This record gives sequence, structure tokens and C-alpha cells, in this order.
Amino acid sequence: MFPSILIVDDEPSIVQSLKGLLVDEGFDVMTAPNGYEALKIIERESPDLVLLDIWMPGIDGIETLKEIKAGNPFIQVIIITGHGNVETAVKATKLGAFDLIEKPLSIDKVIVGINNALNFRRLEEENRYLRKKTLAKNSIDGNSPGVLALKQKIAAVASTDTWVLITGENGTGKELVARTIYQLGSRAEKPFVDVNCAAIPEELIESELFGHEKGAFTGAATKKRGKFEIASGGTILLDEIGDMSLKTQAKILRVLQEQQFQRVGGSRVLKVDVRVIAATNKDLASEIKNGTFREDLYYRLNVVPIEVPSLRERKDDIPLLADHFLDDCAIQNRSRRKHIDPEALALLAAYPWPGNVRELKNLIERLVILVPGERITPDDIPISYRTHDLSATAIETDCLSIDDFKEAKKAFEEAYLRDKLRENDGNVSQTARRIGVGRSYLHKKLKQFNH
Repeated sequence: MFPSILIVDDEPSIVQSLKGLLVDEGFDVMTAPNGYEALKIIERESPDLVLLDIWMPGIDGIETLKEIKAGNPFIQVIIITGHGNVETAVKATKLGAFDLIEKPLSIDKVIVGINNALNFRRLEEENRYLRKKTLAKNSIDGNSPGVLALKQKIAAVASTDTWVLITGENGTGKELVARTIYQLGSRAEKPFVDVNCAAIPEELIESELFGHEKGAFTGAATKKRGKFEIASGGTILLDEIGDMSLKTQAKILRVLQEQQFQRVGGSRVLKVDVRVIAATNKDLASEIKNGTFREDLYYRLNVVPIEVPSLRERKDDIPLLADHFLDDCAIQNRSRRKHIDPEALALLAAYPWPGNVRELKNLIERLVILVPGERITPDDIPISYRTHDLSATAIETDCLSIDDFKEAKKAFEEAYLRDKLRENDGNVSQTARRIGVGRSYLHKKLKQFNH
């Protein structure tokens, strides 16, 4: 299918010569003598590109351009004029024109301009597709009342530039909520910068956030742009904001209030325009009472509060989430999709999920790897997910009720390893390191427990 081009000009000789040349180049060409007729054709045919004259009777080119972009923002428009000037070019560009070509027309310039505009349109279409795909991938799964209310709040706040404070337990998906707000918002084409406030050492956080000049301190061999500077025009996520020191909080507050900062070792004041989304698993009201979080920073960030429900509060979503994770595993591993029995799902629904959605995701991935068959049955569910009171007293009682020493030792070992694995969100390497055993040993034990 050939790209379609609409020529809009009140001079018949120009229209006919342009049409002949463009048809020879393989384009599907339509024509209109004025802006009014052009708008009717665009509504009916939706061409890929419009060559639009500025000076025409009735609706001139600038007004026609406004109407085209209002109703069809993705149609590329190239302005052609014999009266081109800087003011007209600037105005047309601000209104969304891709290019401006002056008369008398050079066919080479016209062809190059058309090809550039069509290539840009293709790139825009690819970006919209990728953005839609990313949004689908990062969407909040679930139909429970808590998740539906969460989705409604995200949709309401995403279309604004309002600052947001996201709260919720570890593993609930706070970053997912932040990214969804960003992708649905007007800044989706601009940067999204994620700052894990808890992971940056205190002595480096000012440099990380605001950047530094060359020679500002020992080791500063080159100039570095900070996170705020990189995010300018877009969105910055201050994750784990509750873990920032009071000193750093004061510096952040000043930047948020003044919308400007200086690099470390620099004297130039840099303006910044960012949307701020903050996230924390802490109760900031309690942190304020304890003197570990600034009240003025809290009120600066907490314009729209969004609380992400724990998995315990949305257990109706567990079957849907499990299916989603099973799909993901099949795609990632290029393997046949496994299925989970309703009885196994019932066991998972009864579990309290202290690690929330992240823990469920890790468990499903583990079961996909370790269960040899295509179905995950109740027997495949680890004992720690079937025994819901995993306190030391409960483990001790269970073990003491077993008469055989070897069996009691085995039960304790399994309960202990499962509990430690859960504490580390299912991360085998991290669990092995923390309890002082080899990773291969822990993998071997888990495989034994699942058989």
C-alpha cells in the first residue's frame, strides 16, 4: 500500500505539477483547492501526509493546520509558501508542522521533506506501539475492589502534573503504580528516572541527585549530571523516601520548593521542571512523630496519596496473578505453559503473603522450575505455604509432635529453610548467603522438599 498525500493549494498549475511528480514517485495523491475542502477529505480519507499552502482564500494554511492537528494529531503536515518568513515558520512549527518549504518548489527538497516526514510518522507509530505494549506489560492485574479503586485513582491522577505519594508494604507493586502513572501522563515521552533513596550512600546522595562539577571532590574526574537534571521535563520517582536522612531531606525539600539547584562544586543555578512521585513502605506520620522524617517535606510530597493494597487484602486476585506469572514463565523459558490445580490455588489463597505480590511471583517461578509435570498440584506447594503459622512456637510444636528423630529434624529443616527463603523474597542466593550455606546445597534441599 502506497503512502497517501493530500496537496492543498489554490494554484491549479502547482497542484497539477506536484501531483504528476508525486504519482511518478509512487505516492497515492489527493488534491484540494482550499482548507475547507481539505478538512473534508482528511475526515474521510485520513491521508498520511498533507502538503499545505499558507496563503489561500477562506481558511488560510495556519488555520487549516490548527484544525488538522486538533482532529488528527498524527498526520504529518509540510507547509509550502511563497511568502515564507521566520515568523510564519516558527508559528507553523509550534502548531505541529513537520517542515516548511518555500516556493518556487524544488522537487528534490519536496521529496526529501516528504520521506523525512513519513519516516518520522513511522517512528512515532512504533513508539506508540511500544508504549502501549509497555503499558500492558506494567498494568496492575486484578479485579478485586481494592485494585479497581487503585486503578481509578491512577487514571484520575495520571492526566495531571500533580505530585503523588505512594505507600504500601514491600512487594505490593509501588514502582509499578508509579510507572503506570508516568506512562498514562502527558510526560510519557520525557524521561522517567527512578532513584532508590535507600540504596545510595549518604556521602554520595547529593552528587547522585544534583550532579557534580569536575574536581568537586576526590574522584570527580569528570562533570556528572544528577538525577534531577536528567529527569527535567519528565518524572522522577523518589523510591523508599522514608529511608533518607534528615540532612538529605532538607536538601530535597529546598529543590522541590525552588525548582532549582546547583551541582556539587558548581556555582551555576540550574532550573528543573519535574513531576515528583515518591514511594515508601513506612508510615511517614509515625516517622514524623519519631523525628526521623520532616513534616514539611511530607506535606510537600503528599499532594495525592495512593495506598497500594497488600495481597492479603486482595486475595480474589491470586488466581489471575498466578495465571499471569505462569504465562510470563512460559514465554521467558520458551516452554509449555504449566497449570495450577484449583486445590493448589486454594492453599495459596489461605496463605497470609507477608512478601505480597513479589513473593507470589517468586513462588510461581520456583514451582515452574522445580515441578517436573505440567500441572502444579497441592502436593507441589511447599509446606511453609500450607502451614500458615510459621512462628518459632508453631515450628517447635510441630517438630515435638513427631516421634521419629530423623523425621522431626527433617521437618524442622524444611520449615526453617522455607521461612528464611520467604524472608528473602524467594531469593535463593541471598538466603544461602545469610544462613551460611552453599547455594547448590539450598537448591538441592528445595528440590527434595518439592518431591
